Amino acid sequence: MFSSAKILVVDDTPANLEVICETLGDAGYEVITAIDGDRALKRVQTHPPDLILLDVQMPGIDGFETCQQLKANPATANIPVIFMTALSDTDSKVKGFDLGAVDYVTKPFQEKEMLARVKTQLQLWQLTKNLEQNIAERTAELKTALDQLHNSQFQLIQSEKMSALGNLVAGVAHEINNPIGFIASNLQPAQEYIKDLFYLITLYQQELPHPSATLQAAIEEIDLTYVQVDLLKLLTSMQEGVKRICHISNSLRTFSRADSDRPILFNIHEGIDSTLMILQHRLKANECRSVIQVIKQYGEIPQIECYVGQLNQVFMNILANAIDALEEVTQKHSLENTKNYQITISTQLIDKPQMVELRIKDNGIGMLEEIKQRVFDRLFTTKEVGKGTGLGLAIAYQIVCQKHNGLLLVNSTIGQGTEFIIKLPLKLN
Repeated sequence: MFSSAKILVVDDTPANLEVICETLGDAGYEVITAIDGDRALKRVQTHPPDLILLDVQMPGIDGFETCQQLKANPATANIPVIFMTALSDTDSKVKGFDLGAVDYVTKPFQEKEMLARVKTQLQLWQLTKNLEQNIAERTAELKTALDQLHNSQFQLIQSEKMSALGNLVAGVAHEINNPIGFIASNLQPAQEYIKDLFYLITLYQQELPHPSATLQAAIEEIDLTYVQVDLLKLLTSMQEGVKRICHISNSLRTFSRADSDRPILFNIHEGIDSTLMILQHRLKANECRSVIQVIKQYGEIPQIECYVGQLNQVFMNILANAIDALEEVTQKHSLENTKNYQITISTQLIDKPQMVELRIKDNGIGMLEEIKQRVFDRLFTTKEVGKGTGLGLAIAYQIVCQKHNGLLLVNSTIGQGTEFIIKLPLKLN
């Protein structure tokens, strides 16, 4: 089994070399030789052996020093070394083992003993190699399994998060639709009824041009003329409010659209607008900063095939991060409310290959290079405890790149802001 093993024999005595080489050669081993430690160290670099028989007493560097240098070199440290020596004192043997030798052969040689020791060490060496290989293979299998587990957990988190958010938003939209539908359907008849009542009051005023003192006092107290004018204005304002709520409800429904089994055609401008509607409360001015201005630079782009709910989740994660970045500017630098906070959203159709490109840029604090390099890593987050999972951008990357065969890139400069670039194909294969 080990007859093809290569053995390096190091001895400064030609007679010893001849005897050992003949014995090992007859046993079927491939034998190479060196007459001193320096040559042995050079030889193992170009012709690494499976085993080294090393004489202890040699001119120049002796066997102990040679062994020490072999073990200090990672490339040769694992090659088993058997010392050959006429020394039989315990201290020499202990020193050899301390330096990393695996066995001793005592001069003068006993042929059978030497072959037995060589065979044993080669067997141990082979078993060690097999064990290391098995460990490496098993480690690789475990790493693959762990990666698959992390990916499954990641998918589960994404799926549950999407499902929970979609159900919540859809539920809110449904709850809004019922009462707002009732109000919207009754506002117009109410307006007509009020006009009829005003007409009736006008007729009464014509029929009774001189009302009693009590009636005249009541008319003046309620300021009837003002009420007649202002009530119609109130109804008009209520109608505008209802339209606004309907628009919000439609945006919620657009954002929470459940994905079908196959991707569907979708105008991503609708997805962006619905996401901005949901985030509207975070864009308003507060005690720490002025309003965040959203600049839309929409180009002429076609509808694309996509999983709508998941793509809207990407817009949500990136836009929410942009708002966080602008909040961070205020918190870290205590800037005055006069700072111009901006998020710029631009879209265009690009060629070669034909894709829709979306850019979302903020003028926030920006990222350090080491953060930018890991920003899409699912095991990395800059979120503080209690401020989210930090998985938003990792989920966005998976949705864009893996689910939609697109690209998600980031540009960022400290003090100038961050830009995310999303490129999506028009059709999914």
